[in-house]
Amino acid sequence: VQLQASGGGLVQPGGSLRLSCAASGSIFSINAMAWYRQAPGKRRELVANIISGGTINYADSVKGRFTISRDNAKNTVYLQMISLKSEDTAVYYCHANIATTPLNYGMDYWGKGTLVTVSS
Repeated sequence: VQLQASGGGLVQPGGSLRLSCAASGSIFSINAMAWYRQAPGKRRELVANIISGGTINYADSVKGRFTISRDNAKNTVYLQMISLKSEDTAVYYCHANIATTPLNYGMDYWGKGTLVTVSS
């Protein structure tokens, strides 16, 4: 299983970006998909996740500005980010909990990360 993230880049404060992450490989079911981020000198933190069944959670710092969504047919999760702030600057990592057969509950997989820089 591989997770391929894309969409990072440089954006001015107040701007928008959309991140995408596609899962590929031997996938039986995807239990959850999420975005984490890690800013320089800080711990990795959960930004948002979406669980099969539709439950969505956001970090308080991004509520009202970020929207996570999922395309089940494409095994892809998106993160729409608006009103970006300098403190959103970080490497953003895609995460998924995926079952590769009907016999296993699921394992955690990580993408390589995509850098988002918010700066004027």
